[in-house]
Formats: sequence, structure tokens, C-alpha cells
Amino acid sequence: MRIMGLDFGSKTVGVAISDPLLITAQGIEIIKRKEENKLRQTLARIEALIEEYQIGEIVLGLPKNMNDTLGSRAELTMEFKDKLERRTGLPVHTWDERLTTVAADKTMIEAKIRRENRKEFVDKIAAVLILQGFLDCKGQGEK
Repeated sequence: MRIMGLDFGSKTVGVAISDPLLITAQGIEIIKRKEENKLRQTLARIEALIEEYQIGEIVLGLPKNMNDTLGSRAELTMEFKDKLERRTGLPVHTWDERLTTVAADKTMIEAKIRRENRKEFVDKIAAVLILQGFLDCKGQGEK
């Protein structure tokens, strides 16, 4: 069983998966959304990835405000969480994703990815950071 990490945005969804031992996260895909309100194709693609990678649970980045409150983007994320749970039947955990985009940008700068190319990677890297944070926390709890 593996865990899937998702960075849910208005135009894209970054996708990462864990290794079978639940130690590391790897980015696998960025799902491009045609319209913000339409999720059918996005959910169908996530379901296909769940089957392909034998996913047992999902971690969804929750975009909290810096003062720990939930804004409109977080409310949309929670609605997406409910749809994911209903459609897949899997448990969906939320994970505080504050500053993951900043960390993803820093990672790309260190990797010398050109500024004009960063946009195509940022969501996948953010999904990796969300999932890796969850895995690290889960692993520490089991020791």
C-alpha cells in the first residue's frame, strides 16, 4: 500500500506518491484542470492513479492562512476532500501546506531550474513536500 499526496489548485493538481515502505515521496504528475468548477476528469484521473499505484490513503494539502485561519481556498479544498472520500472510499487526511510553494520555489532555484520553467514543476514539488511532511510525521509516531 502507498499513500498519495495532492496539492489542489484552481488550475492544476500536483500528485505525489510514497514508496511502498512509506519513507519517501516522489512527484509523478500534474493534472491540468480545464475549469475550476469542474472536477469530474480530475477525479477520474486520480482514481486511475489510485488503482495503478495501489494507493490506500490520501494526503491533501490544506492552504491555511498564516494566522492559522481557513480562507476561501481552504473551503474549496475541504469540498474537494469530501468529493475524494465519497468517490474513492479512501481516507483523506489534510496537511498544513503553508509555505510549501515557497519551499518548492527554493528547491527549484537550488536545482538551477530556469525561472520561466518553474511554473510547470511547482505543483508536483509542492505535492512531494506535503506528502513527505506527512510521512515524516507518521514515521516519527511509530518509533
